[in-house]
Amino acid sequence: AHLTLDFDEMKERVAAAAAPFLGHRPTPNGLPVLEWLEKLEHTLRAKPNPGLEKARDMSLACHAVIKNLEVEAAEEGLLFPFVRPMLEQLRGQGLACGIITRNCEAAVRAMFPDADAFCGCLLARDHVDRVKPDPEHLLAALRLLDVEPDLAMMVGDHPMDVETGKRAGTLTG
Repeated sequence: AHLTLDFDEMKERVAAAAAPFLGHRPTPNGLPVLEWLEKLEHTLRAKPNPGLEKARDMSLACHAVIKNLEVEAAEEGLLFPFVRPMLEQLRGQGLACGIITRNCEAAVRAMFPDADAFCGCLLARDHVDRVKPDPEHLLAALRLLDVEPDLAMMVGDHPMDVETGKRAGTLTG
């Protein structure tokens, strides 16, 4: 899909949402936004009560910011025209296909509402505890598709996708 997500802007908005919980506006770093938010949550969880509650509340507020930005981008985005025919052709050849994404499910559904008609599973970040590049994200999809990693291929558009596939024991492309 073609999406225009400004990750720097996303981090700035997450920083603004996190500031009331942290007592200061955090400075975004070089980590991807989800990993950066996890570090911010860890900072709060390490504090005495109500650290855990504050961390949970901050996480909910920041994830809402991220989700809103993803859904907005998806509503303005474009699913490449070759995607559906390609997935149909793969299914016709007896190959199982699935989608794993660090995006929220609502954004995927806004962009690709009929994904279930073309893919055997869709695992957005809402569905897993650890997202890619953690191999468990891909391995969970492969279990749903009943495919062994050594018989699978992870295809993606980011180096993180290749890393996920290698860590899960699949071919990559």
